[in-house]
Formats: sequence, C-alpha cells, structure tokens
Amino acid sequence: MRAWKTLCFSTLITSGLLTLSGAASAQSTPPARIAQTTDQTQPQAAGTAGVQVKTVDQALDRIIAREHDQVAYFQRFKPVVETYIQDMKPDKDLGSVPISDHYFLGQADLSGSVQAHSMLASSKKGALDNLNPIFHLNNFFSSAYSPDVFLRMIYLDTNGFDRSHYQFEYVRREFLGEVRCVVFDVTPTPDSGKGRFKGRIWAEDQNFTVIRFNGVYTPVGGVNGFNLHFDSWRLNVQPGMWLPAYVFSQESGRGHTQGGEIRFKAQTRFWGYNLKNYGGHEEFTAITVQTPGSALLDQGAPKQDRSPIEAEREWRHQAEANVLDSLERAGLLAPAGPADKVFETVINNLEVGNNLDVQPEVRCRVMLTGTLEMFSIGHTIVLSRGLIDVLPDEASLATMLAQELADILLVKPSTDQWGFNDTTSVTMADALSHLTFRDTPEQIQQANQKALELMKNSIYKDKLASAGLFLKQLHADANALPALINPRLGNGISLADQLVASAPNLDPSKLDQISALPIGARLKLDPWSDQVSLIKAAPVTLTSVREKMPFELTPFMPYVTRYHSQD
Repeated sequence: MRAWKTLCFSTLITSGLLTLSGAASAQSTPPARIAQTTDQTQPQAAGTAGVQVKTVDQALDRIIAREHDQVAYFQRFKPVVETYIQDMKPDKDLGSVPISDHYFLGQADLSGSVQAHSMLASSKKGALDNLNPIFHLNNFFSSAYSPDVFLRMIYLDTNGFDRSHYQFEYVRREFLGEVRCVVFDVTPTPDSGKGRFKGRIWAEDQNFTVIRFNGVYTPVGGVNGFNLHFDSWRLNVQPGMWLPAYVFSQESGRGHTQGGEIRFKAQTRFWGYNLKNYGGHEEFTAITVQTPGSALLDQGAPKQDRSPIEAEREWRHQAEANVLDSLERAGLLAPAGPADKVFETVINNLEVGNNLDVQPEVRCRVMLTGTLEMFSIGHTIVLSRGLIDVLPDEASLATMLAQELADILLVKPSTDQWGFNDTTSVTMADALSHLTFRDTPEQIQQANQKALELMKNSIYKDKLASAGLFLKQLHADANALPALINPRLGNGISLADQLVASAPNLDPSKLDQISALPIGARLKLDPWSDQVSLIKAAPVTLTSVREKMPFELTPFMPYVTRYHSQD
C-alpha cells in the first residue's frame, strides 16, 4: 500500500476563501532624468545597445524602436490562443452576472497576415458565434465577437507607432511585480487614422520593452457601437523575450464609458510558444534508450520473453504514453511538473482511506484549456486548468479525482487502439477533433457511485457538502455558461445525486458560502514551457457578495519578474 501522505490543500491554496493573483506593487518617482544601464542579454534596437538613457526623450526613443523590434520578433511564433467571453447583465445585488458565453481555441500564426486556425471540432468553419476563425491583423474590427479583435490586442500599433502619429506624456516610474517600469500616457495625434491606440503603456527600464498597455483602439463606436477596452500583458519568458501572455478586455456601450452597464468581459491567454522544440534536440550519441526488458535496465536479470499478459499490459502502457505525448505536442497538456504531485497526494489520501493499492500508480496531469472537464487514460487522470481554477477547496478537488479514480478501478473499455502510433500522430489543429476520451452515460453513473463510496471512506468524508455545493453552483450556471461547462475532450462534471443532496442551498448573499471561485484562481501557466504552478496568493477576506464571482472573469494582475534560468 502507498504511504500515507495527507495533504493540507489549504496551505497551498486557501480553502473556502477567494484567492487572486498578487497585485503589482507600485512605486512612484517623478525624476527629471532617467538613467539606467542596459541589460546586454536582451536584444537591442539597432544603434542602441549599451547606450545609457539619461532623459525622458531618450527613453521614449528607445521604447518606440523597441516596440518596432517586438512586432517583427513576434512573427516567428505560432502560439496557442484561447479566448473566453462572458456576456453580462446588471444585477442589483451582484453588480453584473454572466448570461451567456463564447469560447475559442486555436493556433495563432503571427507571421504575414496573422491568422489562427480553430482547434475546436465544432468550429472548423467558424469560431466565436460561428464567425470566421481567421484573424486578419490589418482589418479594423466591426464585430465585438470577431476573434481578430482579441488577437490584435497583443499589439500597440503595427503601422505607425511613432512621434508623428502619437503624443506621449511621461507619468512616473512604477513597479509591476519586481520589474521597474517607466509609464507614459499615449494619445493619437489628430487625423492619425483609425485603429490607433489610446491609453497608458508600461516599459521596463533596462531595455525599454513595453510589457503592459491598457486602453482602447480609436475611434470608439457610436452610440450603438462598441467601446472595447483592454489590458494587455507580456512576460519575460526567456532571455531577451517578452511575449504576449494575457489580455483582459471589457466592453460597454458608448453611453457607459464612465462606468455602469458592462456588456461583456473576455480573457485571452497565449501559450505554446516553444512547441516547435517539443522534446528537445539531443546529440544522437547522448541518447540512452531504456525499454522494459532492455539489458540496460538490469544487466544481471535473466533474459526472457514476455508472457501474453505482460505483453498486454505493456501495450496498454504504450497506448497511454502515446496519448499523453500527443496531447503535450499539441499544446493541450502541461508537461509533468510539481503541481501534479499535489493532486497525486490527494489520490494517495483516497487510496489509503479505501485500503487500495493500485498498480501501476495513478498519476495526474493538467490539461491547459479553460473548459471544465476531466478524463482518465490508462492510469493517468487529467484535469483541465479551468476546472482546477474554480474548485473551492480540497474536498471538491478530491471528489473530482475520486470520480476518475473510480473510472480506473471499474476497468474502462480497452485503450488498445492508441497503441498504434499513427492513431495519435495528429496536428495541433486536429487534436481535439481526432482524440476523444468521453465515457458513456452508464460508465459515468457507475463511476459516480463508486466515487461516492471512495469519498465516504476517506479523510474527506465530513466535507462532502462543499463538493455538493460546487455541483449545485454548476447546475445553476449551466444554461448561462455552456461554453465553459461543456467538455471538449473528456467528461463533464457529474457527481452522485446523494452528494448534491448533502449540500446546503445556494445563497449568494452569504459571504462565508463559497461554492466556486472565479476563473484563474488556482494555477498560473508559463507561456514558453507550458508548465503550470500553483498561484501563491495571500488569503483574501471578502467584503461584499459582489466579490464571490463564481465561474466569472476578472482582470489579470500577474506578478511580473525578469527571466531567471532554472539551472
């Protein structure tokens, strides 16, 4: 039996309380001069390497030149892009609440015309609301739901970011996380044309790369048009690389520019920048291949053939590895990492309480998409980033894992078809349409009952009400948020009726009743390596029911740092 390794989930992620990413600390200084030695690890604009910046004008010249370099630099990448939108309506108690949602997942080609191809099986001929999934960078937007609008927000201005098209006003120095920045307000000059940016920019003060910009493209829509504001962030993912990572956007009517009714909110995330180098490139002479039965594994072991049962087990293991490898290559699965160990400890708690010894050991992986889903393949349980983000506490996490552990124990239908390598050799664009791991309704029902049994015999037996409350909130929002709640690759969230019955009634007015967290409350994602890690945020005491926001979108406030080598 596996050793007892009880995890206190609340010590890593606050149980029952809202947690958000760390807010950027600010330091304001109004110097007349800016002096900073450049970081030679960063690529420099032509003629600027090693030049010390002493004045605001010099800093501005560096910012403009650097931004032009950034636009050209982005063209070499084809990241995964995910946009999730929630349409909002006013609520007298909660401020605003979502009434419908839209989801896009694709691969952005930032070269040439800048386009992205949908990865969703239902959107091969359309994207958000069946609109064209091809992003055209140079077309000024006409629809608030067109994907090109959200992709464009990684750019300040691709054609004319200079002193002739913009007026710049120095504001102050300010820290974003650990990175000190110079801050400018930016306004288009009269008659500078459509699609110009108006707002504020933050440029780090070593190489003067713009790492955040917050504002709107002008001109804004008319009385019945759109007024889409956005907050765009770039992260330092490698030496010399500040790449787009997050965009939060929010839209209101022309008559609501000073607050009031919000029409929709949206989050756009980017990752998979290094997918083309998936697996690395080692020297052939340095590769050591160790397969079961290899003499390299045990030089003294007797050489013998596999029995039919051993061959069948190895085939299933190969099928499992093929699937995981394919999902990781497609940018849908995070590489194995420390966060997985947290979830595996919860599985260990379930196994110990039920006197189980599952072999081979059950592993966990994180699917990178924001939809709420989970599945198992072989002895690996996969939970989506979106699902992990919104779970309110450890008991709710344990219940999700118990459902897939039960699926493994009940022996799923054969995965033998995935043992053939060609069945999992798919392109990124076709991965979601080609691979599916959904169970039948009968299998899900059987797993639900077994999961309830596992939970009742575990250390979570006295905390089942919180998991039932989570499912109640899910049911309450199912009609409004189908794009978030309906699975794309695996199984949706479906728990035993007895678990739901054990939960109290939903009461949005109770501050101490946390049924689900806002999106993005648990995990952060490295857009270069695709590694996920737990957000380290201090517990936050709610002061209003408007701060509960189950399953809702909030602005991004990442704690920005300069790249540090892991070596």
